[in-house]
Amino acid sequence: MREIQVVDAAELAALYAAAQYAVSIDGDAIALRVGALAPDLEAYLPAPRYVLISAWNPASEPRSDSANETADRALTARLDAAGIARQAAWASAPDGQWREPGWLLTGVGPAEADRLARDFGQAAVLAWDHGEAVRLRMLLPAPAEAPGWAHIDWAAG
Repeated sequence: MREIQVVDAAELAALYAAAQYAVSIDGDAIALRVGALAPDLEAYLPAPRYVLISAWNPASEPRSDSANETADRALTARLDAAGIARQAAWASAPDGQWREPGWLLTGVGPAEADRLARDFGQAAVLAWDHGEAVRLRMLLPAPAEAPGWAHIDWAAG
C-alpha cells in the first residue's frame, strides 16, 4: 500500500467531484457525473454495484506514461486473477486539460474497492449501488473544513 499525502483534501475532493467520467461499452461512451444517476450505464451493464478505479498518477501526482501503464498492467493482472469484470473508462477535467484512463468494475464491494484503490495509491474511486446516484469515495481523512457534500463519502482508515 502506498502512503498518500495530500495538502488539501477538500480541494482535491472538489476537483474529483467536478471531473467528467465516462465508460466505453460496445463503442459508446456513457457519461457519468458525481451526484447523478447512471441509468444508461446500468441498462447496458446490469450489476448490483459499480466502481470506477484507475491506477494512474498515484497520490494525484503526475507520473510518466510508462510508469502509469506499468501500474495499469499490474491492476488489470490483479483484476484478472480475481475474476473481476471490467470495462474501459476514463476521467477528465471539465476543460479537457487532463485525462486519465481507468476501469469500471462490477460487483465489487466497498472493502475490496477500498483495498484496490489504496494498493494502487489512489485517493478516491467512484462507487455506487444500482439505481442510486454516483458517489465519490475519498480514501482520505475528511478535512475539518470540508463542506457536507451530499455525494462524497470519506472512507479513511
